[in-house]
Amino acid sequence: MQGKIIRGIAGFYYVNVSGVGTVECKAKGIFRNQNVKPLVGDNVCLEILDEEKQLGNITEIVERKNRLVRPAVANVDQAVVIFAASFPKPNLNLLDRFWLMMEMQEIPTIICFNKADDQGREELEDLAGHYKKSGSRVLLTSTVSGEGIEELKRILSGKTTVFAGPSGVGKSTVMNTLFPEANMEIGEISDKIKRGKHTTRHTELFYLGQDTYVMDTPGFTSLSLPEMEKEQLKEYYPEFLKYRDDCRFLGCAHISEPDCQVKQAFSEGMISPVRYENYKQFYEEINARKKY
Repeated sequence: MQGKIIRGIAGFYYVNVSGVGTVECKAKGIFRNQNVKPLVGDNVCLEILDEEKQLGNITEIVERKNRLVRPAVANVDQAVVIFAASFPKPNLNLLDRFWLMMEMQEIPTIICFNKADDQGREELEDLAGHYKKSGSRVLLTSTVSGEGIEELKRILSGKTTVFAGPSGVGKSTVMNTLFPEANMEIGEISDKIKRGKHTTRHTELFYLGQDTYVMDTPGFTSLSLPEMEKEQLKEYYPEFLKYRDDCRFLGCAHISEPDCQVKQAFSEGMISPVRYENYKQFYEEINARKKY
């Protein structure tokens, strides 16, 4: 029998099994001996010990296709990163850090600017325009007007998706609108300080039927860049790729070199100034980190 771990608490793992429901399991000692810890999102084989009480043992962990550290979850198909279009003001440097973290792990990212009803159309298009050439899908959503909600629901169908974003951007509200049965805790926004008052406390996958799973993650306010060499960074920027072979120098970093076609494209408005400035900051940050 196979299922997917949707929650882990104090050594107990709750496994969703199609047609059976949620089975409470312990992991066999062999995993401890091999220093392997089951993760939420793991596909596992299990044996049923008590059908009536739905108790069992995990006997095998199916090979993972990927694994995130924060949140600790395995077998992610895609990530949806949600920022508010207005309040809190979107921190695109933070967005690019999360996007880069997913890009390095080959996890497709859907960028969602929520609360679209609070912002003018020109401002929304300008915001979305920064990511049109990044290889990511960009959605504008509103739980008030319903804009983008059905499209997002179609994107989630049949996949395991991690939702992420700072506190107060409406992640839980979006999830409640999409799937009322998920019953996520809705964070309130303090009118006084315009910041998230509550953040999500639990990390678990919600099974929404038809092989659809979603996980809401605690709100984040900062992210360290992933471990990499500074020379690797440019490879994760799809909008650079069409210009890089025309640079004068092989291995051009697109920072200070002469006759750099990426810099030329940036000056001509073909590359987002926000994305390029974040790239330069990340490059220097990685360079400084490697010195110590």
